[in-house]
Amino acid sequence: MTRLHLHLLSDSTGETLEMLAKASLAQFDDTDVVRHFWPMVRSLQHLERIVDDLKANPGLVLYTLVNSEIRSNLEMRCRQLGLPHVAVLDAVTAALEERLGQQARGRPGKQHQMDEAYFKRVDAIQYTIAQDDGVGFDNWEEADIVLAGVSRTSKTPTSIYLANRGFKVANIPLVVESPPPPALFKLRRPMVVGLTTAPKRLIEIRRNRLLSLNESTTTAYVDEERVEKEVAFARRMFADNGWPVIDVTRRSIEETAAAIIKLHSERANRARQPQVGPKPI
Repeated sequence: MTRLHLHLLSDSTGETLEMLAKASLAQFDDTDVVRHFWPMVRSLQHLERIVDDLKANPGLVLYTLVNSEIRSNLEMRCRQLGLPHVAVLDAVTAALEERLGQQARGRPGKQHQMDEAYFKRVDAIQYTIAQDDGVGFDNWEEADIVLAGVSRTSKTPTSIYLANRGFKVANIPLVVESPPPPALFKLRRPMVVGLTTAPKRLIEIRRNRLLSLNESTTTAYVDEERVEKEVAFARRMFADNGWPVIDVTRRSIEETAAAIIKLHSERANRARQPQVGPKPI
């Protein structure tokens, strides 16, 4: 197994850099990667402390540094140590500069500023937590998205992920013996999305959940015939109401959220399309 020391340097939180590194590493098997994470690198003194670690653990250096002095110093030290180094956002920034006809401002952490979008995201998170698991249906009309599905179809984690992207999300579990509130079928502003999964996969998830709680795994909650009826009940409801459906059987939370965001964007684009009326005589 190949061992790699991966040094990640950012002048902000490093979240973007970590995601890029994670996405790239996912393409390689049988690797032993030792991450050295250095966020908020905003002084030459801080950089000097990092160089000591570069010497002790030579490897690949990835960085997002907009301060020209710190960046140049890092690149010089990497060349002296013979270390490969990549400014991971350079190609994208250069392409944007060319297309937009202006130079990047070079402000560290600009995407994390507490601007209107930031407070919108905080508001979305607070709303989503308050409307979890069928609670607060009187406020559902304020939501951007409402997720519906039987128990353990990843409604809550998907809702929280979407809230972190700035969407107000409510979610409701569908139970055969307990019909959802009539408010669900009268919603106009929110987009209702049905989440479903394969019954066998659902049973496996539910059984693991019961085991983690030290509860019996011989209940109706994991009975195959019962679970199949639950899933069929939910699918009928989705079809009867014309709600889009996403099968989460083989999707991660991120993939499910991406599909929902795409649906929401397409819905918003359709709403913006000019209505074509009858041609004048």
